[in-house]
Amino acid sequence: MGLIGPVQSHEIRPGYLQIKEIARGTFDVLWKVPARNGRKLGLAVVLPEACVSTEPTSRLVGGAYVERWRARCDGALEGGTVLIAGLVKTRTDVLARIERLDGAIQTVRLTPAKPDFDATAAAGSWAVIKTYFALGVEHILLGIDHLLFVLALLFLVGSWPRLIGTITAFTAAHSLTLAAATLGWVKVPQTPVEALIALSIMFVAVEVLHRTQGRLGIAARRPWLVAFAFGLLHGLGFAGALNEIGLPQNAIPLALAFFNIGVEVGQLLFIAAVFGLFWGVRFIGERTAATPLLTTWDVASSVARPSAYVIGTLAAFWLFQRTYGFWS
Repeated sequence: MGLIGPVQSHEIRPGYLQIKEIARGTFDVLWKVPARNGRKLGLAVVLPEACVSTEPTSRLVGGAYVERWRARCDGALEGGTVLIAGLVKTRTDVLARIERLDGAIQTVRLTPAKPDFDATAAAGSWAVIKTYFALGVEHILLGIDHLLFVLALLFLVGSWPRLIGTITAFTAAHSLTLAAATLGWVKVPQTPVEALIALSIMFVAVEVLHRTQGRLGIAARRPWLVAFAFGLLHGLGFAGALNEIGLPQNAIPLALAFFNIGVEVGQLLFIAAVFGLFWGVRFIGERTAATPLLTTWDVASSVARPSAYVIGTLAAFWLFQRTYGFWS
């Protein structure tokens, strides 16, 4: 148990920078700075030298500090460089967005390896597609809780047809609630959602243990049904992250669609990596073991029990942590 304290279910949320032109050369700036344990990360927006800014206002909203100020740039912003100072020292990234009077929008994803960008007049759908697709892939691959839920489902299905049906059900469910919550049709507090996601992982981990003991619960008999039911919940978790990042108002359907596609691609990459590992174990076993494992699913079955204990323990920790955060 001493090892699980530092383990987090999510990396720090990305930062969000919005620069909106309200008059020629005048911009309203919104800067959402990620926070850790209530303390703002050491990140700062550096606008081009030609820009003069007012004193920012700041307030803590959820897990981030939201700052607002106005900047007057000598001439247009185009051709200048926008920098996120301090980003190179972090493990987070920043979604930057410039909206201009003529309706042109530039969307850029900044990382520790690339903490700045040049403001340009050119903007289009391709920038939105690239940015939100990458954010979707990143979110699922860094969302350890979602990945452990998928891993536990893999231990339950036992065959390729059941795996395809289960993953399809999970995808359909979280796509529905992701869209509904992001578009404002459903409003659910994020903290209890995160706690229930942890509970869903515990439930599936227990079902995996029951299966290894020959007791087939509903998750083992109908994994697609459990995947769909809990997928609705996980979609609300995805939506919480996407709402923190923000969506381009003129391209909400496009950004939402490609964020979701990115989530799916990241999920499939994880599944492929897991089965690649299982195949490797099987390959080695065929050459070294006296009684080699016959299929990749045999490998999955052989590690299901210890894996379920690890998954369940982490989920129980997250449930306690998130429930405490909800009531405190």
